[in-house]
Order: sequence, then structure tokens, then C-alpha cells
Amino acid sequence: MKIFLSVILSTAIISVAVGYVTIPLLRKLKMGQNILGYVKEHGYKSGTPTMGGIIFVLSAITVFFLFARKDVYLSVVCVAVGVSYMIVGGFDDGIKIKLKRNEGLSPIQKTLFELVIAVVIASFSQYRGLTGVFIPFTKNFIDLGIWHFPLCLLVFIATTNSVNLTDGLDGLAGGVSWVYFAVMGTLIYLQTKFGFAVYFNDKEYLNLSLLCFCMVGSIIGYLLFNTFKASVFMGDTGSLSLGGFIASVSMLSGNLFFIPILGITFVLSSISVIVQVVHFKRTGERVFLMAPLHHHFQHKGFSESKIVFAYKFVTLCVGLACLISYL
Repeated sequence: MKIFLSVILSTAIISVAVGYVTIPLLRKLKMGQNILGYVKEHGYKSGTPTMGGIIFVLSAITVFFLFARKDVYLSVVCVAVGVSYMIVGGFDDGIKIKLKRNEGLSPIQKTLFELVIAVVIASFSQYRGLTGVFIPFTKNFIDLGIWHFPLCLLVFIATTNSVNLTDGLDGLAGGVSWVYFAVMGTLIYLQTKFGFAVYFNDKEYLNLSLLCFCMVGSIIGYLLFNTFKASVFMGDTGSLSLGGFIASVSMLSGNLFFIPILGITFVLSSISVIVQVVHFKRTGERVFLMAPLHHHFQHKGFSESKIVFAYKFVTLCVGLACLISYL
């Protein structure tokens, strides 16, 4: 636990330092965010530097490789996946900035890139026989066999896009994500401690846990610049990368089924958008004042800070409930 606490502290400090260097550079390069015109509450945010996701991703990766020792095979795969999604998000952000519009890659292009990465990691998992999953709220473990492959594709596409949709308020996606990683890191640690690591040796799983806590510290440091009122946005560079890290760490540790539970607020973001679009096309009426769900709450008069806190609170409560079965 001393190592875990050390990496949280280290990554938080490094993330703050990187932020102080990176944000002025992003401003100088005119990497400003274009804001949707119909989100009136966010008009003042136009021009705020984006692509800030590189702050916490680079900080987390740097500290991880400084502290990790042997048996980092699974962790390196997770890093590769997270960085791959960051690159896709970077292209998306770059197009938005260059063309001065709110849409970068088309939905089809973005989905195609995301799917390619998902196929690679799902194929790796299938090839190595990493097809087992823990059943939440129990200590049971089952092997999904060939069904694990299509499930992985669905989970990766859903997770990356759900985190992306949740990135709509200052500190929201980052706030929920650091709580998610804190719970997931603890969960993997407990599973390893009590002998539930079934595929690789304990060090592999402890390094996955270490990677989670590196993400915790780096995101917390980043939030110094991203909480209301934000001086930098993570952009798709950050949100897609977060989704990639969340999905890959959870999957390779056997905790695939925990994603929609710990990530319940991410799920609600996606469901609210789907319900809104389907219902509007059928009836011409809206279910929510605006989707994703956090914008509905905003139109209801709740402040950004209160909504962000509520999302983190829900994630923490659900996370603690998941951990109880291992204590």
C-alpha cells in the first residue's frame, strides 16, 4: 500500500507540473475548444485550450514505468491501448481545431478506428485465453469462451464513447474516472491478495493495480486545471484514452462485468442520448431537456459543481458496494 500511496502522490505532483508547462503551450498554439452554440451555459468556455488529456496520460505512464518492476506484460498492453485511443482522440481534436468546428472525425470514422483497436485487444485476449470474468458482488469466476470476443468489442466501443459523452462539464469525466480507477485498483489488489488472480502471477495483477493508482494521481493533478471554471479541457484526446484504459484494465483483470456497474454514470450518459434520439425521431418530442443526462440536470438549474459531485458520489457508493464482497 505504501507503493500505491507513493504513486498517487508522485503522479499528482508530476501532473500538476506538466499542466503548468502544457497549458500555456496549448494557448500559444491556439488549441482552443469550439463550443456548441445551443449549449448557452457554456458560451464562456469557447476558446479554452483542449487536448489536455495528454497531461494525465503522460504523467501516469511515466510514473508507472518508474515504479513497476517485473511482470508488466498485461500493464504494457493496457498502456498501448490507452495511448492508441489517445491518438485517435488527438486526430479528432486536431480536425476540430483546424476546421474550427465542434465535430472532428465523422461518427463512422471514429467508430472504425475505435473498432480496430478493440478487435486487436479482443483478439489478444482470446489468443491468450483471457476469457474469464468475475461475477460482481460474489467471488465466483466463469469462463465465457468464444463469447468473450464479441462482448469485448461491445464493451470497448460502449465504454470509450460513454466516457466521451460524459465529458461535458468541468471536471465531470475526470472526476468520475479517478474514483473508478481508485475502486478498480483496490478491487484488483483484493482479488490478488485473496488468491483470485487466475491467469498470470500475482505481480502482473499488482502492476495492473499500480497502473490504476497512477491514473488516480495523474487525474487528480489534472483536475486542478479542469474543475469549474476549467482552464483546460481533456478533449477527445483524454476522454477516449480514459475509456481505453478503463476497458482494458477491467477486461485483462477479469473484471469486465464491473464496467457497467462502477461506470454507471457513464452508462446513464449513453442511455440518455439513445433514448432522447429514438424518442425524438418517433414522436418529435424530447424525454430530457437536453442529452446527455448531465445537461438535463444543468437545464434544471443545478450547478456544474453540484452535478459533478453527485456523479462522483454515486460512483463511489457503487464502488464501495462492489468491494464489500471481498472484505
